[in-house]
Amino acid sequence: MKRTRSGRQGRLRCTFAAAVAMAAVLGTAALPAQAADGDGGSPKAAPASTPLPPELEKIRADEATKLYGDPAERPLADRKTGLISLGDSEISGEGVGTYEPGTDGPDNWCHRSPDAAIHRTGIAADVTYNVSCSGARTVNIKIGGEKQYADELVQSDNLAIKARNTKIKTILLVIGANDDLEFSSVMTDCVTRFLLSQGACAGKYAPGWQARVDGLVPKVEQSIRDLKTVMKDAGYQEGDYKLVAMGYPSPIGPDFRDNPNFPGKLVCGGLGYDSDTEWGRNSAVPTFATGMRKAAKNAGATYLDNSRLFHGHEVCMEDTWARGLYVDLSNPFPPDSNSVRQSFHPNARGHAAFASCLTQLYNSGQREASCADPASTGSPKLYPGAWDDAYKPLKNQATGTCVDVDASSSRNGTKVQGWDCTGNRNQTWWYDAGQKSLHTGLTQDRCVDVPGTAKEGTAVTLWNCHGGANQKFVRDAGTLRPASDTALCLGLASPKEPLKLQKCNGSANQKFA
Repeated sequence: MKRTRSGRQGRLRCTFAAAVAMAAVLGTAALPAQAADGDGGSPKAAPASTPLPPELEKIRADEATKLYGDPAERPLADRKTGLISLGDSEISGEGVGTYEPGTDGPDNWCHRSPDAAIHRTGIAADVTYNVSCSGARTVNIKIGGEKQYADELVQSDNLAIKARNTKIKTILLVIGANDDLEFSSVMTDCVTRFLLSQGACAGKYAPGWQARVDGLVPKVEQSIRDLKTVMKDAGYQEGDYKLVAMGYPSPIGPDFRDNPNFPGKLVCGGLGYDSDTEWGRNSAVPTFATGMRKAAKNAGATYLDNSRLFHGHEVCMEDTWARGLYVDLSNPFPPDSNSVRQSFHPNARGHAAFASCLTQLYNSGQREASCADPASTGSPKLYPGAWDDAYKPLKNQATGTCVDVDASSSRNGTKVQGWDCTGNRNQTWWYDAGQKSLHTGLTQDRCVDVPGTAKEGTAVTLWNCHGGANQKFVRDAGTLRPASDTALCLGLASPKEPLKLQKCNGSANQKFA
């Protein structure tokens, strides 16, 4: 079945039907009469939807006519199937560079891209709708909310129309960054401080970041509840569709110098202090993700944790899924906020990753899942649950110390050691049973690695995850053994020494809990 898309052109580059149409013109609600079967058989009852306000009903009737040739509101079983995304720039397509006509200024900056994720999933659907808009806040989503631009609808109203004309299978919601967090403003300030040598921004924002997230959570919850109300009013039961709240990935990290082709920050657009990129990846985005997870759970939505999805694919990395600092020189001089709004957003490859994760989630039937590319294959993989629950400390039974990444650095070659347990992110680990790899909590893209051949006395380090034999370990009764030689075990001879390979002997210093 051929899929159609709404607005696919890029920037740069019989009597019942008549009665319904008359009702729309006169501003009255759709008639609760009966619609004929598609095969001309016995009539079916019209869907049990709540009538729309006259101005929305007229839009619905016009869209139905374009879809079916007449304005009737059909029973669910007789409709085309649809997918829809709502939210802000993260999912609208901002940063891709090619946008639908009318959404690239000067009076509308929604920046909806034909390459946005909702148009690229593997979920079977006849039509896909992207009604998200760059800069959107929760007030632009909620029932009775505010329009962003004169030619835009409140996004929940847009959903109400599409839900009556098509059978919506999946709603993708990505919202929150522009509310209390003011993520765009924070990023702009951090880049400005770097360019003007004013010092790192993390110290300015870190103390109040949790409070910002706490203020945001109830707004996201209300957005989810309002979308569920919209669907109920359109005649849907909750089991008729999947409502997915997706988290935001970190677009930038501190490991870009490991890129063998790193061209410099100015060229690839990774402008900012290294310490700020660490704070963003290690603290700001994870805290935000925890809040989004809470909102989804409280409001009854499916949660897709993408907080680690871009690890290894950040700005200035080898295969980046995000756009760095970008100034659109086609805008009138001097540059304004619209000139740089495409910066630090997913590019086309990033949206392909979103689409893959959403497809896997839809097919899995899970209510909560995480997505990442743990072996740097370029193809993300879905895992059950959220990343918050996946990463755990590894405490040595003999020394009482924890496996620790030296100085919280995730650069290639960083020492892995024992250290006093702190609970910090650099002491959390995730064992991927499928890959047999051990990942640091700092980034999904760095694994415990045996330099060279596995032999007694070798100290392990962190290295870019690649799925090679020297990054595969077998977990056995509390021990971690290189898959290439399971007679060796990782162990700590003393509390704070490097983690080394030892001949397995069953001792407590080779066991981790």
